[in-house]
Amino acid sequence: QVQLVESGGGLVQAGGSLRLSCAASGSGFSIGTMGWYRQAPGNERELVAYITRSGSTNYADSVKGRFTISRDNAKNTVYLQMNSLKPEDTAVYYCNAVVITTTLKAYWGKGTLVTVSS
Repeated sequence: QVQLVESGGGLVQAGGSLRLSCAASGSGFSIGTMGWYRQAPGNERELVAYITRSGSTNYADSVKGRFTISRDNAKNTVYLQMNSLKPEDTAVYYCNAVVITTTLKAYWGKGTLVTVSS
């Protein structure tokens, strides 16, 4: 069974930086596209960024130029470097991964809270 475990959330002042990590544990699988989503109170979950296994990336317009997604395939880990944080970035950030066995299945982490104070 695959588990995604996020870490790195916390409280930061506006203009600051945080780095989120998400590691997939388990065996007998490979990981396809990995991504980060976020959900602020009262809002729907939205895509922040994703990265394919080969390293192609895509970002939400709201984070372009400030956030960078990367991955380490050997460690089944995805990262989100967040710079120039704004109060509107405050949300629970969720990791998502497409796990490849004999089928494709999307898994979610439990989320990590990022709070940006003004």
